[in-house]
Amino acid sequence: MTPNPSLTTVAVASAAGLLGTAYVTYFLYQRQRRKLPDTWTRVGTLSDIIVYPIKSCGPIRLETAECTILGLKDAWLQDRALMVVDKDNNFVTARIYSELYMVQPIVHGSVLTLKHKDMEDIRVNLAEVVALKKPEKATVWGITVPVRDCGWEVSEWFSRLLAQKTHEFKLMYYASENCRSVGTEKFRKYYKYTKNDCGAFPDDTSYNLVNDASVQDLNQRLEKPITYDSFRPNFVLKGAKPYEEDKWKFVKIGQHVFEIKQPCTRCVMTTMDPETGVRHPDAEPLKTLRSYRLVENPEERHFAGTSPKMGLQMTLRSQPGGHVSLNDDVFVA
Repeated sequence: MTPNPSLTTVAVASAAGLLGTAYVTYFLYQRQRRKLPDTWTRVGTLSDIIVYPIKSCGPIRLETAECTILGLKDAWLQDRALMVVDKDNNFVTARIYSELYMVQPIVHGSVLTLKHKDMEDIRVNLAEVVALKKPEKATVWGITVPVRDCGWEVSEWFSRLLAQKTHEFKLMYYASENCRSVGTEKFRKYYKYTKNDCGAFPDDTSYNLVNDASVQDLNQRLEKPITYDSFRPNFVLKGAKPYEEDKWKFVKIGQHVFEIKQPCTRCVMTTMDPETGVRHPDAEPLKTLRSYRLVENPEERHFAGTSPKMGLQMTLRSQPGGHVSLNDDVFVA
């Protein structure tokens, strides 16, 4: 078969782009490496690894995962690399459309399957989306991002689920090897965000860690206990003391080093039951968290407002690639 010149050109250009991205990533890693701590203290082990392929939708648990600047990855499975948008290409979340919370993704190879109790299953081949769909623009938290439309079939599926209409919503796949920007310029400057910190579609950073001991302490203050799933973390730490994470600057899991950019300030999503998607009538655990976990620093309070903190927003500071696994030792500095 005679090679298609246009496809060959695209392949060469794509390879060049990936090499360029790899070089920039390696350069930044080498520069950041000089600033990493030399002394570490072990605080526990990694007890859970969780990926959320679609923003606001269900989780997938892993035993091991690759660490990239965009977040956790396992072949075609990548954290928050997909999101639902409205007909104007603005992102939507379970804060408004609570049924998103009950959409369960499954990834086999490049095929994404979506399940919901009230809908028939639907499949999307992500490899075909990348090969056949041209990048376009969407917005998430006011930031313009490159995306690829996952097709009209899944668009109709989400439209029927969320609005009982057609042509109302679309599923978009992130179309870049680079992280998107985050927040306002003032926000980025205060927390010293770099271009490699935000991932694809998470609210803030590429990685989120929750200390299980802090969740258990919270449960002692609640009438009905919750699980850490209410906080949708990527990493769960077991073995540390409650709220010990407030004083850390860096976390090392296995051989991977993460810088803590800020505490994770929590929103109404935490009030939704992970099993049913139903919101707590008294806005728990948010209500209780606000009674003792508000940000104290006045400058940080400007950004956080009345959103209480639980967990850590982190970015990768060691070289991308390689894996973290369940039961890896966790160190801090």
